[in-house]
Amino acid sequence: MPDPPLSAVPRPAAPALPARSAEPHLKTWRRFAPLGLASVGFGLSLVGEATLRKGRGEPFVLYGTAALCVVNAGLCLFGEAVKHRAVADILRPAP
Repeated sequence: MPDPPLSAVPRPAAPALPARSAEPHLKTWRRFAPLGLASVGFGLSLVGEATLRKGRGEPFVLYGTAALCVVNAGLCLFGEAVKHRAVADILRPAP
């Protein structure tokens, strides 16, 4: 016997979400967004320093590795900030 179409399969009702405030998400956004932007800027500065060291024939691998770590951490922080801002905008009541 063939399976019924997915539209015919009953789905359980979605649980009601508790009323949540946007304020904790805005607080996290205010903290993570500047940290993420500053980390990306600092990481790119380290990339420049590693490039200059390589050009001068000095050891550069540690600077380059640290630069990649700092840039990626900054992008993660900024991405988390964007997520929290989006959630705060969704939870904020309409005017």
